[in-house]
Amino acid sequence: MPGSTTTPGCPSACVGALGHIAFRYTDSVGTRNQFSIAAQWLACTFPYRRFADILADACARLGADVVRYPFIVVDLHHLLLAGLPAHLCENPIDAMIPLLNRGGLMKGFVQGADRLQTTLLPECLDDWVGESNPIRAVDVFVDALELRDLGFDGVDPAATGRPAYHPSPMLKLYIYGYLNRVQSSRRLEREAGRNLEVMWLTGRLVPDHKTIADFRKDNGPAIKKVCARFVELCRKMGLLAKASVAIDGSKFKAVNSRDNNFTQGKIQRRQKQIEESVARYMSQLDTADRQTVAGEEPSETVLLTKTRLKEKLAKLEEEVKRLAAIEKALLASPDKQISLTDPDCRSMATSGRGSGMVAYNVQSAVDTTNHLIVAHEVTNVGTDRSQLATMAQAAKAALCSDNLDVVADRGYFKGEEILACEQAGVAVTLPKPQTSGAKSAGRFGKPDFVYLAKDDV
Repeated sequence: MPGSTTTPGCPSACVGALGHIAFRYTDSVGTRNQFSIAAQWLACTFPYRRFADILADACARLGADVVRYPFIVVDLHHLLLAGLPAHLCENPIDAMIPLLNRGGLMKGFVQGADRLQTTLLPECLDDWVGESNPIRAVDVFVDALELRDLGFDGVDPAATGRPAYHPSPMLKLYIYGYLNRVQSSRRLEREAGRNLEVMWLTGRLVPDHKTIADFRKDNGPAIKKVCARFVELCRKMGLLAKASVAIDGSKFKAVNSRDNNFTQGKIQRRQKQIEESVARYMSQLDTADRQTVAGEEPSETVLLTKTRLKEKLAKLEEEVKRLAAIEKALLASPDKQISLTDPDCRSMATSGRGSGMVAYNVQSAVDTTNHLIVAHEVTNVGTDRSQLATMAQAAKAALCSDNLDVVADRGYFKGEEILACEQAGVAVTLPKPQTSGAKSAGRFGKPDFVYLAKDDV
């Protein structure tokens, strides 16, 4: 109507009033943005039909449908979009935030989005994962593998029973945990339900921790073959062009406490402690007996003390029997060591004095150029002296090279291992350890003497 102040096209209403149509969307790199259209839609030059065409064209360029998706109208004067499908914002305060910011009332703060605000464009899960995100490489790598040929269980679905998880998303989840140092199956289960990267990688599957743990337990050899395929891929890409590796070992703590690991020395020390405790308790029993006068009944306190001491002696007797059974099994083991919780782990010395730990010794051969792991092996031998030749030959086979240069620390120095590497075409560079005790005794050591061939001295 020409005379109405709320009708589009009225000349008396175009006093600089702006209607801002704000479209909230997420771009391809996962950044949330707000696209705004400002129009003097009450002016004579923007009648209702013309404004409707502009709005429809903007929605089309954004890939939106003006009828299907909601949008926000920020209006300084109580203006109505007559005839338009105006799905206005349910939260007027959130809708007024852009105006408040322009007016300087809320400067200096980054405003978040309302949790209940619907958006014009639906959020796609792929938009939250950037093009350069490493998990895209994981997704492509696993999809290119022939999991059946690698020996993974469950590639073919069972004819009966509940549908199982395909090995592909489970392997992707396992690799994600390796890359992000998430080792626990329970933590991987939580990440699958809250982490956008994991949701994108697994297709929003959330396997329970038992399923994740069983996958790792049942597919160990197949996962090792996947590592070999990755090394082969790196070699084809030219990342392993130089046949040079560095070998070192790391102690990985096992799921076994020090109290549940036994050696001959530990058992002897524990037996000695038990003998001292028994002697102490027997002395306390004698003291309690002397507190009772001859011919009189012992007091209640004395009776309670004697009962408590007898219970402790009974527990120590059970501990002696348990240690005897453990010692018998320990003497039958080849390395004279036994772990109760994790039978394969062993007690190993570390660099710190008195800081030994029950762990595994993980050997790794790393490319010296791009620092990629070429070969790895897990052992329960506490020292590195017998691992040089084995790891060097494994790295040489992985690189498919006739010759190989190896760098290691002095912990790998052993004459037999160096000779085996020489015979296999591996050139080894490592320092010789100082094993002589002459320096500590205040005497000259071998490095202090130089042979003079001319004088033969």
